[in-house]
Amino acid sequence: MNDVVSHKCPNCDGPLLFDPEKQQFHCEYCLSKFTEQDILTDQFAEKQENLQETKEKTFNLYHCPSCGGEVVTNDTTAATFCYYCHNPVVLTDRITGDFLPNAILPFKISKDDAQKKFLNWAKGKKFIPSGFFNKQQIEKLTGVYFPYWNVDATTKGKATAKATKIDIWRVGETEYTRTRRYDIIRNGTISFKALLKNALSKNDKQNMIESVQPFPVEDVQEFHSQFLSGFQAEKRDIEFTSLHQEVNEELSHFTKDVLLNDVYGYTSVTRQQSKTKIIDQSNLYLLLPLWLITYQDTKTKKVYYYAMNGATGKVSGILPIKKSKLFSYALLIGAALAGLLLAGGYLIF
Repeated sequence: MNDVVSHKCPNCDGPLLFDPEKQQFHCEYCLSKFTEQDILTDQFAEKQENLQETKEKTFNLYHCPSCGGEVVTNDTTAATFCYYCHNPVVLTDRITGDFLPNAILPFKISKDDAQKKFLNWAKGKKFIPSGFFNKQQIEKLTGVYFPYWNVDATTKGKATAKATKIDIWRVGETEYTRTRRYDIIRNGTISFKALLKNALSKNDKQNMIESVQPFPVEDVQEFHSQFLSGFQAEKRDIEFTSLHQEVNEELSHFTKDVLLNDVYGYTSVTRQQSKTKIIDQSNLYLLLPLWLITYQDTKTKKVYYYAMNGATGKVSGILPIKKSKLFSYALLIGAALAGLLLAGGYLIF
């Protein structure tokens, strides 16, 4: 199969597609649009020193098993749709060998239910542009399996602290204060479950996706590629070795907090020394489900992102505001207040 080159979206790094009718390039992921001049500007062009590296990068081509068409993917795509017959395509070499997921949490919320939940969530907000609710926009809701590392661990720790109890009372006109000081020592063995770490480097919406956690990882199932059919999926490109130190620091921090969080009944508690040790740890590569949708404001060109936990329905996102609606509402409130003030003044005089 010959090497291929793909132009990337400057905003989200997704593939750019050409629109013959509008003579523009557009990104189906973040909905950004660009002219040919935009692509050629210094802001979006590759720097000269990176040209050779860019030439060496290739996109894999796959044959659709249904129609035989060629499917172009980027480096982390594990499941997508054929551009010709629109049938779901699973790229098996992306989910086998070292990249075989240990488990998968299947979608529990259908696309129809996700759309209803999205509309119910959005319609409860005010000043939303009407175009946000049209059928074409809602149908862009896409189910995606994202890669995560799931960490279960057992730690052992010891923490010390200084504490005080201060009692104040009065006898007649005399005030008495008693201060008692304590040395606190806490030892314990603690188990942690489902510490999730993002395993996709291009996942720049990680804060939004983290806000729809937790995922019910206790419901994960043995991975089978059939679960991916009809959805998009991403392959991990972050190995656990690069996260090892960060995870250990988090586990150490959590252990210290757990040991001293149950210290109560004192006027003040000052932490002193602590020691922690990880005595057992398991790291599993999981695929977790999310429903995603984007909306681009036609005037400001700002892109808004929305995510829903594909298992629990928990949502996260920032909705656009139509300023004309907000302005009209403010004028209406202002007119109503002015009417009340005039009426009040008329009654007074």
